[in-house]
Amino acid sequence: MGTDIYGYIEARHPSADEDWYDWDAWAVSMPLYPLYDGRDYESFGCLFGVRNRLGWTPVAARRGLPADASEPVRTDYEDSVRIDAAVHGCTWVTWAELRDLDMTVRPAARGVLDVQPRHSSSISRYRVDDQWPKDVVEEYGMPPLGASPVKAPMGRWEVSGATLEYRLVTRLDALGPGTGWDHVFRVMQALALRFGPGGVRLIVWFD
Repeated sequence: MGTDIYGYIEARHPSADEDWYDWDAWAVSMPLYPLYDGRDYESFGCLFGVRNRLGWTPVAARRGLPADASEPVRTDYEDSVRIDAAVHGCTWVTWAELRDLDMTVRPAARGVLDVQPRHSSSISRYRVDDQWPKDVVEEYGMPPLGASPVKAPMGRWEVSGATLEYRLVTRLDALGPGTGWDHVFRVMQALALRFGPGGVRLIVWFD
């Protein structure tokens, strides 16, 4: 069963700490959808530790719902939890944290093996550690890069019309241009010009 992401971008009013300010400190700027409407588990694992099959050190995992979350966000999340027992992984991250990410960071996996079958636009991705994925070897044979990935170079080859590629993966692959997260980051960056890097955050949860 697949895992979907839900969430909101919030901004903190610059005058929230003033004595005269009598409203919620944080307010919803916009929902995560339609900025991001994907289901990319590499990004979920990289950012939030959810579906973390490649072994990322997550940026912001298991923080829970912020105590000062805006009322619309709190209501939506609590309603979701009440309706759906599968809701999990609620957490949050500020633009200050996302802005300063080292995009060259790699997960614990040695690499990934992407397999695109003949006459198909879909790509299946396998985690690679000290052995080639058994399912891939059984279907396509031992990779020409060597019997073990430990000392194998990165490379791309074809077998029976299928294209296979063994490569490294970084945060940039998971979060960079074309992933959908670039749209989220640009909106948060723009909001930070008004509210400051620590005054813009993304709250998410999953089911």
